[in-house]
Amino acid sequence: MGTLPEPFAAWFAGRGWTPRAHQIALWRAAEAGRSALLVAPTGGGKTLAGFLPSLMDLAARPRPGLHTLYVSPLKALAVDIARNLMAPVDDLSLPIRIETRTGDTPQNRRTRQREDPPNILLTTPESLLLLLANPEASEFFAGLGAVVVDEIHALAGSKRGDQLALGLARLGRLAPAARRVGLSATVAHPEPLRAFLSPSGDPADVRLVQVRGGAAPQLSVQLPEGRLPWGGHMGLASAPDIYRRIREAEVTIVFVNTRAQAELVFQALWRLNDAVLPIALHHGSLTVEQRRKVEAAMSDGKLRAVVATASLDLGIDWGAVDQVIQVGAPKGVARLLQRVGRANHRMDEPSQAVLVPANRFEVIECTAAIQAVRHEELDGDPPRPGGLDVLAQHLLAMACAGPFHPDDLFAEVTRAAPYAALTRRDFDDTLRFVEDGGYALRVYERFRKLFRDAEGLVHVRDQRVARQLRMNLGTIVETPMVKVRLRGGPVLGEVEEWFVSTLEPGDNFMFAGQALRFEALDAMSAVVSRGGECELRVPTYAGARLPLSTWLAARVREILHDPRKWRLLPDPVRDWLRLQQKRSALPDRDGLLVETFPRGGRWFMVAYCFEGRLAHQTLGMLVTKRMERMGYAPIGYLATDYVIATWSAFEPAEVEPLFEEDILGEDLEEWMAESSMLRRTFRNIATIAGLIEKNHPGQEKSGRQMTMNSDLIYDVLRKHEPDHVLLRATRQEAAGGLTDVARIGLVLARAKGRIRHMRLDRVSPLAVPALIEEGREWVAGGAEDALLAEAAALVDDVTDGDEVFAGLLADVTEGVRVRAGVVDKPRHKRPDKPRYNRFVRSAPKSVTGA
Repeated sequence: MGTLPEPFAAWFAGRGWTPRAHQIALWRAAEAGRSALLVAPTGGGKTLAGFLPSLMDLAARPRPGLHTLYVSPLKALAVDIARNLMAPVDDLSLPIRIETRTGDTPQNRRTRQREDPPNILLTTPESLLLLLANPEASEFFAGLGAVVVDEIHALAGSKRGDQLALGLARLGRLAPAARRVGLSATVAHPEPLRAFLSPSGDPADVRLVQVRGGAAPQLSVQLPEGRLPWGGHMGLASAPDIYRRIREAEVTIVFVNTRAQAELVFQALWRLNDAVLPIALHHGSLTVEQRRKVEAAMSDGKLRAVVATASLDLGIDWGAVDQVIQVGAPKGVARLLQRVGRANHRMDEPSQAVLVPANRFEVIECTAAIQAVRHEELDGDPPRPGGLDVLAQHLLAMACAGPFHPDDLFAEVTRAAPYAALTRRDFDDTLRFVEDGGYALRVYERFRKLFRDAEGLVHVRDQRVARQLRMNLGTIVETPMVKVRLRGGPVLGEVEEWFVSTLEPGDNFMFAGQALRFEALDAMSAVVSRGGECELRVPTYAGARLPLSTWLAARVREILHDPRKWRLLPDPVRDWLRLQQKRSALPDRDGLLVETFPRGGRWFMVAYCFEGRLAHQTLGMLVTKRMERMGYAPIGYLATDYVIATWSAFEPAEVEPLFEEDILGEDLEEWMAESSMLRRTFRNIATIAGLIEKNHPGQEKSGRQMTMNSDLIYDVLRKHEPDHVLLRATRQEAAGGLTDVARIGLVLARAKGRIRHMRLDRVSPLAVPALIEEGREWVAGGAEDALLAEAAALVDDVTDGDEVFAGLLADVTEGVRVRAGVVDKPRHKRPDKPRYNRFVRSAPKSVTGA
């Protein structure tokens, strides 16, 4: 294996460490000038492996200027890495300067970094593009020796990954000798990631270092005391069990799947917090300052638990965390492993994690995920082709850096893996759009950003264009947000504009871990005060739900189909499935079970597709349109991760035509043309591409203004230039992401010739969760009683007096009481106010979200 050179060998020995084989392998690859992809379990020293060659090179040959660029998907991760890297630098007194550069870096420090670059710069894809768009970029990156991309699996295949790949292609021209290193713990498809890192796009150029072994995580499922809910997705019934586990452990991360769920779980834990344990809240809608305080409190050992969303999924090294609790099904095996890896953070010792399913379907999903982890099987889709909107932004940035010839830039762009198959037509059309907006928009001066000289070189028109790029650069387009500000106090974070529009003065809602009362909406923010705790609403966020992976969905179908695998399931779920077997049938592994039954004067149809909410939402709309043409008079539909349920005035006697593959032809095109989804997609595409500018000097457009502008432009383009490059990009994105057409195709292919239609006289046991989830708007007053009465009737229909299943009303209660972002009166004891306030005064404000 070999040993490291001095003084690094002595440094390892002084800490009682032995260099791992993959750390030596990355050093050897660097010595040979080779790029590398390292795939190793969490806690295996990946980050140190990535940086060791740079530290050794700088120790042996000190020199000023930028040597190593580290790119992370998270600002917090860059800050955490900087802190950890200082240990060997300080211990060995190395003449190495390490700094971070993100959107939070002050302007004076950014200016100094451009004039006097640090040896190691830790940044994000957005900040890298800003640096590349600077006219001095060639001098800044001239001495670059290495690029380290952390959590590469989280970037590749996303728009931020497209942005980074284009940035790497530019670095390949500015610093052709710079090697590249990718780091990840969970990689299902290593070859596309090797191509992503390669300067030429050839995976063979990148050495794969894959670490096998490591201690397997210890995973278990925690069911709530009492009865297991049939429906609902928040998991609040298990709050007492979660709190007990927090009390018994030193430090816990409680992961949830949505920001609304984070608020609810955090509040439920505080109601139980008799010991006044320091429990924090962390999600992306809280202010940066609050999130940083929570992260610092975790690092300093001041917290016993933090309730977090995907905002803490990636690589922050908190070695003191001794358990992870995942509330709700993980939706993917790779995602579960990423979260489990936050516990212990040592490769040779098992991570402890508990999965807390919120309902019976989620029990099956959690069981499937645990089995996959035990068999070391990963899920995940290969990266998709790069987006033309991201390309448009990059072309403008490169023009801001200096004039270019289209032929040269096309050759450079196609060396980026996501754009390897980019056609010259798409490139030229995108460049033409950036120049003047295209045929339909070129008459407007505001869209003219580039011009060509007599030699064919492309230039930026003026510095105003460059300033606008810097203000609007990025690929993350959020739904219009409104700041939430305490009257006379600080800003707590942001909620979506649509949610604020539904509030009346005096309405209570839960945010930042506390009960707030809405007072007014001023020009800048929603003004709130601390409010009561009854009839609290919870903000929900568009696109917040994690998608169920195709691979995990297949495992769930396999468990349902094969009773021999039920031994892995708890008794309530086995009883539920046996009752389904008795009353109807079980979903097929490779076919499609469709049930129809009457209820309340309507006809329900439930199709067990198991392809995730996105695919089901689109397919549900297509199916109801076909039902309408067939005369069934559909009234509505709903989509969960597992099923599609429709209700109609007449019985769907023939279900096979509803799931024929030709539904993805004219039906899909007609629906997409009529729906508002393409308009929303176009708005996001146009914002990234620079057609719609959110930020202007001294002002910021509201979401309403941006939507109005994008709708007008969308209509103009559809009428006068229907083949405009941004319309093509919009249709491509809608088909590949928002509508999930590929997964709809999987459903329809499975269904062909294999539909099992069960005509029932009442609701089936597996259909109960879908009917509980039926999307109604919450109305104060008698709505809850009506819903509980319907839930009781559903259970009565299913159980039919069977003693084994008697008393199941309690099982559905949570699904009824927590729906559409609404919480009713607290089910658990409220926190003792003086005790809670005493903790708030003594703890960091971010610990409580205050």
